[in-house]
Amino acid sequence: MNVLFICSRNRLRSPTAEELFSAYPGIETASAGTNPDAENLVSADLVEWADLIFAMEAVHKRRLNAKFGPLLKTRRIVVLSIPDKYDYMDEALVTLLKQKVSSYL
Repeated sequence: MNVLFICSRNRLRSPTAEELFSAYPGIETASAGTNPDAENLVSADLVEWADLIFAMEAVHKRRLNAKFGPLLKTRRIVVLSIPDKYDYMDEALVTLLKQKVSSYL
């Protein structure tokens, strides 16, 4: 399963999730951001690659729908409701991600 994690700038939350779940068997991960200054900007190729997309906040889902609406018709997007208040690999963020994502994988 190809899993894509989305946040704003692809610097803290989504790269943490990508790293964390990359070790799961049968799971390929990637991460991207919706802001123009993102480390890795979300693209049509990434959306098409993904079987499942996790958005850190509802605003990320709205941005994905606005830019890639037709490509998302066959993709599931799960909003995790994780605010932008954590550092990369923050212990609390890792715990929260495991709680919210693991059941989908």
